[in-house]
Amino acid sequence: MELFSDLAIGFGTALTVQNLVYCFVGVVLGTLVGVLPGLGPLATIAMLLPITFTLPPVSALIMLSGIYYGAQYGGSTTAILIKVPGESSSVVTTLDGHEMARQGRAGAALATAAIGSFFAGTVATLLLALFAPPLAEIALKFGPAEYFSLMVLGLIASVALASGSIVKALAMIVIGLLLGLAGQDIYTGTVRLNFGLSELSDGFDFVALAMGMFGLAEIIRNLEDERSRSTIMGKVQSVMVSKDELKQITPPIIRGTLLGSLLGILPGGGAMLSSFASYALEKKLSKTPERFGKGAIEGVAGPESANNAGAQTSFIPMLTLGIPSNPVMALMIGALIIQGISPGPNVVTSNPELFWGVIASMWIGNVMLVVLNLPMIRLWVRLLMVPYHVLFPCIVAICSIGVYSVSNNVFDIFAMAAFGVIGYVLVKLDCEPAPLLLGFVLGPMLEEHLRRAMLISRGSASIFFTRPISAALLALSALALASVLLPTIRKKREEAFQE
Repeated sequence: MELFSDLAIGFGTALTVQNLVYCFVGVVLGTLVGVLPGLGPLATIAMLLPITFTLPPVSALIMLSGIYYGAQYGGSTTAILIKVPGESSSVVTTLDGHEMARQGRAGAALATAAIGSFFAGTVATLLLALFAPPLAEIALKFGPAEYFSLMVLGLIASVALASGSIVKALAMIVIGLLLGLAGQDIYTGTVRLNFGLSELSDGFDFVALAMGMFGLAEIIRNLEDERSRSTIMGKVQSVMVSKDELKQITPPIIRGTLLGSLLGILPGGGAMLSSFASYALEKKLSKTPERFGKGAIEGVAGPESANNAGAQTSFIPMLTLGIPSNPVMALMIGALIIQGISPGPNVVTSNPELFWGVIASMWIGNVMLVVLNLPMIRLWVRLLMVPYHVLFPCIVAICSIGVYSVSNNVFDIFAMAAFGVIGYVLVKLDCEPAPLLLGFVLGPMLEEHLRRAMLISRGSASIFFTRPISAALLALSALALASVLLPTIRKKREEAFQE
């Protein structure tokens, strides 16, 4: 019964005119972001962070959340119609979705993506409502040592699930941690790591770093290799699925929803990992795996369900533990901190309208997306024809205005430009900037809990190993790191032996 009373609070908050408007704005922007290749929810949320400063915390988080899960809907449209994934999580959808479109089945592919996304979003939101509060109650028992160990596990897990070089991912986290420590010491107020610049006395600006790394860097990369948008498909026929197709897609949708819901909770997981894992699972379970890549409707149903489920369950560790499971959630934590709300288990008790309002808005947002997404497909396709050289100056201008509006400091604009160049160089060096952002966000909190734990234990590090929960989390961190490093070491030894 308590769950129903909590949901009543949530729907009472989410159904106000103001929050309905911001939910609508969020899902429309998210769909637009998903449709337009090269933007992405990460860059868009980073650009819109300054706008949310003047909004109530609930409205701000509802809008930003709508952008995130709305982008998962929109990304499938271009993936199916023109084989250009608007979102990284929609890359897998291009394999079979576009082949279906070429075979004259674009309507069925788009309908499958919409049905799978709506079902997965609904189920994932239900899981969020059921499991987030108990998790928050457990988290209330955590002390500084447990929080420190939990953050270490989050950082290690993000490395374990990152693509590419493990050493580079670790390096990105360390750089992020160092950047997060710049500014004033949390206890003594001593200025540190400011490179002799008075503008950095309060540390690097979160919005400038996020916009530069994920906004400007993406613009530079797209200008270097602008993708063609001229291959627009012909007229899209009726967006419907037959009874036989509905029977085919039901099991993949259920499996994708469950898999995405699980992977979304893991640090470093989320929509992209979920979609790839779902496609691999469906191909492995299929009696005719040779159909995949040639227009198999299961190759659309599973990944599209998984990426939406993963996107929404990734809110669980962010809302209950204050731990971001992916870079977008790191931005969400930044938005909460800017609003004066400390992310963590206390959000459930101290800000129930925020917590349950966001959950209720996800149900409402999913309904809005189904109603809006299919009728507006033709409009999204026309937007794809806008040349990128017209779009990118507008994006740069929005970034600059947004960064300057945070503290009216011109230095932040130069910092954003510098981080944009750094982000582009990192991409060219095959270094993922995402772990850097996670390290930047978690760095100050990691230091705070470390120093609190050491003060409690009078300088003894044994506190991290004598407390059962902390010791278990550190053991899991060691196992996660070993599971990543050992195969790499073994592979290098085998290569050296063969030489």
